[in-house]
Amino acid sequence: MGGGPGGYPAAFEAADRGLKVTLVDEGANLGGVCLNRGCIPSKTLLHVADLILESREASGWGVRFSEPEIDLEKIRVSKNQVITKLSGGIVELCKRRGVTVVKGRGKFSSSNSLEISSPEGTTQTLNFDKAILATGSRPVFPTVFDIGSQRVMDSTGALSLEDIPERLLVVGGGYIGLEMGTVYASLGSSVTVVEMMPNLLPGADPDLVRPLKKRLDELFESIHLNTKVVSLAENGDAIQATLEGEGVDSPQLFDRVLVSIGRQPNTEGLGLEHTNVKLDEKGFVIVNSQRRSDDENIYAIGDISGEPMLAHKATREAKVAISSITGGDDEFEPAAIPAVVFTKPEIAWCGLTAMQAKESGRDVTISKFLWAASGRAQTIKQTDGMTKILCDPESHRILGVGIVGPGAGELIAEAVLAVETCVTAEDLALTIHAHPTLSETMMEAAEALVGQATHMYRAKR
Repeated sequence: MGGGPGGYPAAFEAADRGLKVTLVDEGANLGGVCLNRGCIPSKTLLHVADLILESREASGWGVRFSEPEIDLEKIRVSKNQVITKLSGGIVELCKRRGVTVVKGRGKFSSSNSLEISSPEGTTQTLNFDKAILATGSRPVFPTVFDIGSQRVMDSTGALSLEDIPERLLVVGGGYIGLEMGTVYASLGSSVTVVEMMPNLLPGADPDLVRPLKKRLDELFESIHLNTKVVSLAENGDAIQATLEGEGVDSPQLFDRVLVSIGRQPNTEGLGLEHTNVKLDEKGFVIVNSQRRSDDENIYAIGDISGEPMLAHKATREAKVAISSITGGDDEFEPAAIPAVVFTKPEIAWCGLTAMQAKESGRDVTISKFLWAASGRAQTIKQTDGMTKILCDPESHRILGVGIVGPGAGELIAEAVLAVETCVTAEDLALTIHAHPTLSETMMEAAEALVGQATHMYRAKR
């Protein structure tokens, strides 16, 4: 149940192992939120934003471009073409693997049967031996913001790109809010971000966020931390927002408001009361390390099985669940799940963070290699980046990595492999990295843990 980055990989893996598979999905296109209303369309728009921002920054090299002409309709068409192509690819792979696709909303009538209501209003019963729940999540939208105005959007509405508002309020300083804020600011909106916590991206180490915050202070109209949006109300052709924070003017008027304060699992209305599936206090399905619920016939993967709500986590869980169903002993026990924020600059991290180490009282050794010492970073004028490695003081095993800078989302893959395979700082320091590349910053950060980095000197104590 569910055709997103958890559901369709599970269907493919099961079919590859010889099982008879039916994929039930109620969306207009396969791919789930990630492909249709999340990861893919947002990154398509962020690419447009990057082009615009790069053209403006090119003046520092002596190359000047005139201000871009924005064809909003063509941007929307290009975005939708990417979605259609990728979704069509999933459909084709279903055909090749012999996966039956049924369009409709499924509801359990027992631990071995499902009632599926089609978009046309018909109903069919599907009997099964094993089922995998992969119904995803949806944006959290508190009733205080639900004022019945089309000017107040969630992330899905923001991705539709109906217009470029002159003034945009982003409620929430997490990755969705900052990514979409970057898109709209690059297209010409005056963007204000309001975050309740004292820092942007509360889950990331503050030193990684600092270079991004500096850039966003220039790109956005304002960023209000430790601030709360108390209420929204329509005021003519605008939305009036009442803000509560020290030194923050209130009320303020905006043409549109994006509410991006998190997501919640889609576990309601699935007929789980007719099964032995149990939910926790937050609505997530309770599962074991093989993703099996309290009902021996039903597994759960992806957003509905708990944090972090990331597409790549769901895909890995799909493999583990099918392994269990087919008699394998795989378990979902990752040492590192990468997180990436596709802003400018990008931020990525995996494994243990410095905040987690401090909160748990764990002793770690931390090395930071500043990109100002990177030849490649200098050649592209991106010197405010940083690569940070956390390792065990005794074994030198790498426990976590954080990166801020262009391409951080690509660079983090090496770090994930290092954490998962118990690589030591010596191993990484002795691994030859191509020059001049940003990947060298991983090597030099590791060198600093076991001695002296080539391009960074620390006086001996």
